[in-house]
Amino acid sequence: MADFEAVSLLYADIWGSEPGQSPLSAEAMRALSHAGNYVAGAYEDGRLVGASVAFFGEPIGTSLHSHITGAVMGRGVGLALKTHQRQWALARRLAQITWTYDPLIRRNAYFNLVKLGARPEEYLTSFYGAMDDAINGGDESDRVLAAWDLTAPAPPESAEPPVGAVHALRDRGGRPETVATDADTVLIDLPDDIEALRRTDPGAARAWRLAVRHTLGGLLAEGARVTGFHERRRYVVRRTPPRS
Repeated sequence: MADFEAVSLLYADIWGSEPGQSPLSAEAMRALSHAGNYVAGAYEDGRLVGASVAFFGEPIGTSLHSHITGAVMGRGVGLALKTHQRQWALARRLAQITWTYDPLIRRNAYFNLVKLGARPEEYLTSFYGAMDDAINGGDESDRVLAAWDLTAPAPPESAEPPVGAVHALRDRGGRPETVATDADTVLIDLPDDIEALRRTDPGAARAWRLAVRHTLGGLLAEGARVTGFHERRRYVVRRTPPRS
């Protein structure tokens, strides 16, 4: 239990939660672990620097849902945890891992799509309801459900925008600007730092939330596919399958 308590405290510190309001309790981790689900910690020189919790999902026997992963930034801890999680899942003959993330946070989008090769499948509006931690406070908890095909290699990061791609949402002086287009491949910009923007300009942060919800959420609902994340700042979305 001491290890689970340490993870709960680490999560509270990472998310800036109020005392006693960690994103996940030690008791829940104990139950999930005892039932055979994934609970893992990353240590550096004996000090806990990251942890991840996941449970089996649908379709049963095929998928693992990663509920929460938190790590000290800038040390490669997050990648080490996801690599370990992948190996754990493959050892149990699972084919994919899913998780949700805030589509407005550029570093998370880059990590998920480029470093790992996961792909957004569904836009989930206000998925967790109101949240009052330091990261999410003051904004709606929209999330994207990402799926990581464990059998596929991570795609290479493109250095150039796709031929024929047109902006559907662009950054115009720090504010979102939507562009009407019926192009097959569209680009959706993200703000430089949505977490800072929530503190310094809540109105602009709200505008970005609604703009991404409308463009990215609308496209995913229509069956479009996110095919990449260009220059660490914009989604590449294709409305139709590539022509043969």
